[in-house]
Amino acid sequence: MSDNKYEINIDPDWFKKYALRIVAGFLLLAALVTGVKTVGPEEEGVVIQLGKYNRTVQPGLNFIIPFGFESMYKIPVQRQLKQEFGFRTRSAGTQSEYAKSSFGDESMMLTGDLNLTDVEWVVQYRIVDSYRYLFRVRNAEKTLRDMSEAAMRKIVGDRTVNEVLTVGRQEVASAVEVLLQRMCDEYENGIRIDQVVLQDVNPPEPVKPSFNAVNEAQQERETLINQAEAEYNRVIPRARGEAEETIQLAEAYALNRVNRSKGEADRFNALFESYVKAPEVTKQRIYLETMERVLPKIGNKIIVDEKGNNVLPLLNIDKVKSNTP
Repeated sequence: MSDNKYEINIDPDWFKKYALRIVAGFLLLAALVTGVKTVGPEEEGVVIQLGKYNRTVQPGLNFIIPFGFESMYKIPVQRQLKQEFGFRTRSAGTQSEYAKSSFGDESMMLTGDLNLTDVEWVVQYRIVDSYRYLFRVRNAEKTLRDMSEAAMRKIVGDRTVNEVLTVGRQEVASAVEVLLQRMCDEYENGIRIDQVVLQDVNPPEPVKPSFNAVNEAQQERETLINQAEAEYNRVIPRARGEAEETIQLAEAYALNRVNRSKGEADRFNALFESYVKAPEVTKQRIYLETMERVLPKIGNKIIVDEKGNNVLPLLNIDKVKSNTP
């Protein structure tokens, strides 16, 4: 008689049957988990079979060989990506928060005139070729970051600190964008640069007050130059106009005097020719014309004969003159 009070009898066939079902279910679940992949609408899937590129699949539900024979990398080819240099965005929104304290090594660089400047910028890019992005360059994100920093340092190193801080900012951003895209095409990393934006450009903190003083002096200089040019544009054209007017008046006066002199000379010559031809008649005509000019300027007129016996006051001459239109 056995010492055990209770005995459990397990049917070997039943155990084998249910164990096989459990294993099959586990294998089916593992196949579904590792073989069914969902690719998002902004992505495309790159399928790797036994470590080698096999195919690229489009957004939607896709199937791959399970159990690690195939794997998939999802690449966001329709999304604009960005890399930040000199700062990091903690939270994006209406009032974005940025962290800058620990990224000075990225943004501090030397200009062409051997001055230090703190340049913060953003590179916006897209992945246009997922195969090249994965297989042409190892760690494409890190490589793009290194290329962006090298391109920015090269462009800034070719310019003065005043150009980088003020008027040359847009030119620097455009030059970096062109250079970075050329480097991406050369490395064949499947990336297209959309835009390079200079977020902020400042002198280093220890020398910022000196730079601000210089900028204020330059702005004041520009203001004074603009004021002087405005005064010049107000006064000089007016003076030139007055000078031209004076010259034209003088020329007109000279022309008038010359023409009058010529006319009087011609009149005298004509009168002299008439006098040579008929002296008595010419003297009589000159006398009458002179009296015609002189008499209207005299007040009361009295005409007497040579002896003064007969007096003939011409008292109505003024009245006739005033009534004459």
